[in-house]
Amino acid sequence: MTDYPILSKAPITEAVIDIRVKIREDLRLEQIDSIYNAVSGQYPDKKERYKWEGKLEFKKGSPLLSNAAEAIDGYMFYSANQKQILQTRLDGFTFSRLKPYETWESFRDEAHRLWQLYRDIVSPEITRVALRYINKMDFPLPVSDFGVYLTAAPIVPKGLPQGVSSFLTRTVIHEPEIDAAAIITQSLEQVVNPGILPIIVDIDAFRQKSEGISEEDAWETFERLRHFKNRIFFNSITEKAKEIFQ
Repeated sequence: MTDYPILSKAPITEAVIDIRVKIREDLRLEQIDSIYNAVSGQYPDKKERYKWEGKLEFKKGSPLLSNAAEAIDGYMFYSANQKQILQTRLDGFTFSRLKPYETWESFRDEAHRLWQLYRDIVSPEITRVALRYINKMDFPLPVSDFGVYLTAAPIVPKGLPQGVSSFLTRTVIHEPEIDAAAIITQSLEQVVNPGILPIIVDIDAFRQKSEGISEEDAWETFERLRHFKNRIFFNSITEKAKEIFQ
């Protein structure tokens, strides 16, 4: 695998490890909540996590009926400095690290430690693993061409005004060597500082198998997804952009 440079000013605003599992009918929220006893020292702030369920009902000759309900499906635990977030749900586990990002090893190891607590309670069957990195890159203005910083910059057809105030692109690619895919989203945020061009590069790399993924395979997959994510990121920015974060 290719080694990529470590950026001393990495633009990562959030890194996410996500594991989806099959919902067990016998699993109760009280069991999920009990994880707090083991993590409260490092993750003292607990919040309930809600999901919305809606239903539309069509009947001939009758008006459209809709029902919506809010239900707790898990919990969120925040570290004392609010930089790390653990989500434990009936359908999965998520661990997030907010800026400043430190190292892959510390991020992965903490996620794995917390996962073991979840696993011991839930006895999960894994169906999807995902690694997501959201990068917010502040480039100096003025910029006459987004291609100065992005290798797949948006193009305005010739003959049209070339001033761009906003853009959003979404591309899904597949990597057959590791049986994974990635959603690559690029967007231009609203310019607040007149001297800064804020661009988001959001990379969501994942592997999904309805027949299930073993725990050992899941954590090995995260290593492969990390390299896949790095390949996408470093091939999405130019050398000039890279220099800004070194």
